[in-house]
Amino acid sequence: MNRFIDEAYRSQGTLLPETIDEYVSEENPVRVIDAFVGELDLASLGFERVEAKTTGRPGYHPATMLKIYIYGYLNRIQSSRRLEQEARRNLELMWLVGRLAPDFKTLADFRAQNTAAIKNVCREFVVLCRRWQLFTEATVAIDGSKFKAVNHRDRNFTSGKMATRMALIEQSITEYLEQLDRMDRRETPSSPRQVARLKERIATLKDEMSRLEGLKTEMEAAPDGQVSLTDPDARSMASQGKGTGIVGYNVQSAVDTQHHLIVTHEVTNVGSDRHQLKHMSESARKALATAELTVLADRGYYSGEEIKACHDAGIAPLVPKVLTSNSKAEGRYDKSDFAYEPHRDAFRCPAGEYAIRRFTSVEKGMAINKYWSSACPSCALKAKCTTATYRRIGRWEHEHVLDQMQGRLDANPQAMQVRRSTVEHPFGTIKAWMGATHFLCRGLAKVSAEMSLHVLAYNLKRVMKIMGTRQLIAALRA
Repeated sequence: MNRFIDEAYRSQGTLLPETIDEYVSEENPVRVIDAFVGELDLASLGFERVEAKTTGRPGYHPATMLKIYIYGYLNRIQSSRRLEQEARRNLELMWLVGRLAPDFKTLADFRAQNTAAIKNVCREFVVLCRRWQLFTEATVAIDGSKFKAVNHRDRNFTSGKMATRMALIEQSITEYLEQLDRMDRRETPSSPRQVARLKERIATLKDEMSRLEGLKTEMEAAPDGQVSLTDPDARSMASQGKGTGIVGYNVQSAVDTQHHLIVTHEVTNVGSDRHQLKHMSESARKALATAELTVLADRGYYSGEEIKACHDAGIAPLVPKVLTSNSKAEGRYDKSDFAYEPHRDAFRCPAGEYAIRRFTSVEKGMAINKYWSSACPSCALKAKCTTATYRRIGRWEHEHVLDQMQGRLDANPQAMQVRRSTVEHPFGTIKAWMGATHFLCRGLAKVSAEMSLHVLAYNLKRVMKIMGTRQLIAALRA
């Protein structure tokens, strides 16, 4: 006796044919996508061809194309070719777009031609989240992460890479010429075929050297001294691994600490986070529509000018200080061992002496006050303090702002743990969705649109988890 569940016969007809809607449950995320796109004013967001032309072949409505892309990024399908296949076989996608199936070129052109509008859609969902009171805590965590571009490392050139590549080619040419010379002197056995092969290799290497000379001129003319051949906007950036790097983009994001939603993001091709704090903090405050904001960031964002700019703008940053003291590394006292007393405008050293203010210098555009004590030459602790005649201490004219921030950090020892658990998880999730290749598009504008789709998909999943699918659909249609 057959004890297994019987499958339906493929050729069996039904009295009442099933509809596609019956395959899509009420909790299916495609219903959220349909409701979300249906409530958008696509023309005001900047989408092209919202109004159909009276002449020419009819095209696909932008809402249809946007639904396909949101569905794709929500289900880890970013390729336009794969989306074309899914539109022809996926019942959920058939339900979502009414069995329309644009070809991959049409899909790719839509993403490339509506980069700014796609970014606006991502911002619009954040506005909705704010309206639903999901951002009640005015605290965000900021971080940056490197994402691979469509550009192999061998197709990116910096001054160091160029010098190494040219040196290796010159070495190879020299070795081949020496080998030919030994053959001419009959010191080593040779054949006409072997000689021809060596001459061919030498000619190929010389052609490569000429090509590199042209790229070197182009590289030296670039503002940042780099040139990428596949994706012109991609840049070589240092990664966390020692001595390793990546050719790609630096994606900045601000994530709220309450629900871990990405409040704002930006794709840059600048490898350092040092000058991103003020800009990202302002973007986050604008997205949250709040007057006060607390920002958590790691040591990579520590910059006196950036922290002072945030303080002046009414933003409270919490950034741990960079620990780069050569004195402490060599076993001597560092600046933290000298207590600054504001009422005396002097530093009290470990020996109990006072280093008083002597003069002010300008270093990298910053006014630095210099302090030292007259007792340094005869001090008993001098060997533990400095190798110079006097131990000079520098203090920025606005360092009281940094001291206030350090006080807030000391009062909140869990701040950096909150930062890690808040902002690093979204990056890991999105990179897992992307796979090993990361970005598929080329150029900063297109890559920014692609990242916006990833961020929108991430936020949609988070809000569906927080509110529930049915409640989210009701809120969208309210």
